[in-house]
Amino acid sequence: MLKTKNVADRSLGNELATLQLEKKVLYTAKVHTTGGRDGASRSSDGRLDIKHSTPGAAGTGTNPEQLFAAGWSACFEGAMQLAARKLKVVLPADFAIDAEVDLCMGGDGYSLQARLNVSLPGLEREAAEALTNAAHETCPYSKATRGNIDVVINLV
Repeated sequence: MLKTKNVADRSLGNELATLQLEKKVLYTAKVHTTGGRDGASRSSDGRLDIKHSTPGAAGTGTNPEQLFAAGWSACFEGAMQLAARKLKVVLPADFAIDAEVDLCMGGDGYSLQARLNVSLPGLEREAAEALTNAAHETCPYSKATRGNIDVVINLV
């Protein structure tokens, strides 16, 4: 299935000018959630079946911030693997990402901010920076957050 999306072309100074972008849907995650932050979620295929707990409250469930951190860091690692193949760089076997997603409260209400702490042991800094920069440009989570939340990517 191909999806199209109208995108305003602001570079022409005309908000009515549009460009049709075609997208092929590769996968659709389907999850049913009840009870909000103190509820539960279950995927349509049964692979995900979790309870939620509000951060800082009693409870044994996870929370949306942890799920976002897990999803983004896994996706970012995949983007790094693609970039490594393209740049002909061998990733260390023990490369890892420690993701941190903060739930914040400010004058405009609730918001998120995030840090991806990328560990590439033994890789030269220049190669590590090239990989993380390339991954940040191609990772769908990075694209979704760009310009929407504060993000810091650290090489650790």
